[in-house]
Amino acid sequence: MEGVLVTGTATAALEGECVRCLEPITDELSARFQELFVYDDQGYSSEDDEVSKLEDDLVDLEPLLRDAVVLALPFQPLCEDDCPGLCTECGARLADDPDHAHEEPIDPRWAGLTALTQDQQDPEATE
Repeated sequence: MEGVLVTGTATAALEGECVRCLEPITDELSARFQELFVYDDQGYSSEDDEVSKLEDDLVDLEPLLRDAVVLALPFQPLCEDDCPGLCTECGARLADDPDHAHEEPIDPRWAGLTALTQDQQDPEATE
């Protein structure tokens, strides 16, 4: 009696990048929506932003579909649920090289001592 109730499902293609490894992602998502479009003669003022109205007996689905799809988008899209991401030191993709490792970083307070240990190991360096 008040208007037209629109219920449906929207399917959209998703393209983006993984937030961990920056690999391209293509997927498809589905979003459900439901909205009541009221007739013009129901007494709602034009300032009521929360109310969707019929315009000359036509339904404008664009804002409804846009809102439903945007809310269904993943907040942090991933290429895989267990994506290891990138190496924090060199930027290598860890999924391609799972055994990727770097030497332990040297504490800057002890960095001066590395020269002493190298001199002791290399007797030709002192001559």
